[in-house]
Amino acid sequence: MPRPISATISLPFLTHNLAVVRNQLDRISTEHRRVRPKIWAVIKANAYGHGIHNALRAFDQADGLAMLDLAEAIACREAGWVKPILLLEGFFDAADINLFSQYSLDATVHCQTQLDMLSAVKVNKPVNVFLKLNTGMNRLGFEPDRFRSAWDSVTGLQRSGTVGRIGKMTHFARADEAHDLTNAQIRVFAEATHGLPGPDSMCNSAASLTPAYWLSLPDTAEQWVRPGICLYGSSPFTQQTSADLELKPGQTLSSRLISVRSIGPGEGVGYGHIFVAEQPMRIGVVACGYADGYPRHAPTGTPVSVAGVRTRLLGRVSMDMLTVDLGPVPQARVGDDVVLWGQNGPTVDEVASAAGTIGYELLCAVAPRVPKLVVS
Repeated sequence: MPRPISATISLPFLTHNLAVVRNQLDRISTEHRRVRPKIWAVIKANAYGHGIHNALRAFDQADGLAMLDLAEAIACREAGWVKPILLLEGFFDAADINLFSQYSLDATVHCQTQLDMLSAVKVNKPVNVFLKLNTGMNRLGFEPDRFRSAWDSVTGLQRSGTVGRIGKMTHFARADEAHDLTNAQIRVFAEATHGLPGPDSMCNSAASLTPAYWLSLPDTAEQWVRPGICLYGSSPFTQQTSADLELKPGQTLSSRLISVRSIGPGEGVGYGHIFVAEQPMRIGVVACGYADGYPRHAPTGTPVSVAGVRTRLLGRVSMDMLTVDLGPVPQARVGDDVVLWGQNGPTVDEVASAAGTIGYELLCAVAPRVPKLVVS
């Protein structure tokens, strides 16, 4: 029998989460008499650890896909995806541009080096681009005082047949909180792009789920939002849970108890004995550790579910095992189910918060050795 750990991917839950985003966009757009933004379903990092081909099936109602890896984008085309695909960091070598042309991939263009690459190639079919503006994130994008010059360069390449449709994009730095910076970024974008044609793309998960932000964007004929983490059932906000947003867990990491034992006062648990019992306790050992992708730095008290009952992690997470408190589960026995995060257990956001990180990292970090089970 294989080791009793698995990551279950729920395609219906992923589809549900996309519908949550789409339904909100539909409702608010109708109320405000605006064209509903189109949706890039972001599936970078192997669809946040859920699998590219699973994402293709679950997000077939998205208007397009957005990702980073050229090979993954080509795999999507070869699997039959015919709608737009956007590469969020564009191309890294001039030799790749012909693949963008061949596979009809949209390229983010964010620097002069990429413009120079485009100027130096000949393509069989024009490449659609989204020209990126730095409005305050200070990672990628042309500065506001350089954006018009970059736009002129791209439109020149459009006239020569290298570039097809041109869009504008930026990225919010603090859309997951109520902050003046986001509104300032919107104003910078509106000023820098005023009068320029083509689609706009600005909103990630947090902004996509905050109507006030995307309603305050320029009312262009074609606006795109880029939801990512919310599609996988994790909240992009610290003050709103996934349940508040009606999201469902796309991934459930589960295992079983492989040992149950009793310890007395003064006895420690695991490496370093960083947890020491103050009274008699029953503890359980779970077949899951940091080599499976569970965070090693998760402290005592991190939530976990045993046999459907919420309890807590004890002591230090080791490579292949972790220990849990069976006090709340007196009936627990070897073989009982354990949910580390996901359906019928703590949310990935709860575990991440306890470990001092974010749900994105945990979902992406599940190790290849953990079997993936797909629920259709």
